[in-house]
Amino acid sequence: MNINVATTVRELAVTLPGATRVFEKLGIDYCCGGNRTLADACVNAKIPIEEVADSLAEAEHLLLSPEELQNWQAASMTGLIQHIVEKHHTFTKEELPRLEKLMNKVCAVHGAQHPELLQLKTAFLGLKEELEPHLMKEEQVLFPYITRMEAALTTDAAIPMSCFGTVQNPVRMMNIEHDAAGDLLREMRAVTANYAVPDGACMSYESLFQALIEFEADLHQHIHLENNILFPKAVNAEREMIEN
Repeated sequence: MNINVATTVRELAVTLPGATRVFEKLGIDYCCGGNRTLADACVNAKIPIEEVADSLAEAEHLLLSPEELQNWQAASMTGLIQHIVEKHHTFTKEELPRLEKLMNKVCAVHGAQHPELLQLKTAFLGLKEELEPHLMKEEQVLFPYITRMEAALTTDAAIPMSCFGTVQNPVRMMNIEHDAAGDLLREMRAVTANYAVPDGACMSYESLFQALIEFEADLHQHIHLENNILFPKAVNAEREMIEN
């Protein structure tokens, strides 16, 4: 498979099964930075373009999960919302308090010897504070509106009323909050040297870092589905309803 380096990261993430796995492994931002071309993204991540292109060309041979194989671009917005809430929102809500508890335990035992843990905790608590109201706004305001809008679109009904005017307004705000979450994830990686476990670390220390790596990967996929697929579909659907 030939990979065009002028293609955006977003387009590859949406259309090429396994691309998000490759991007996650190589540290290429495909959720908040999806509008960059692959060439620009490689420069930003300081990774040789040939390495990324070769990995993407082999992506079809990876053992992929059902989520990675699913063509979410072809799914209904309502179906995609249901998936995001049931899989990613649920995971985030469950993991945030569990991670906070584990973080407190590790910091209490190892914080004096490893002050970077306190920096990690500060960034994590900022992320938690960012995500909890963010999920609520999506579930209580934006997602129900998109669902109503899709129902109206399929029945040729009038565009539903909202308290925020155009859907582009809450989408813009969600994107800003996604960017803030992405910045905090990068800060957490930076202060831990990419979650390098120090010599002599206990099992709780190792478990915390592994759980944070898994949380980061899930949040990247979560934001990718919203930024790169759901939100553009919602904006286009609203535009179609207004024009017709």
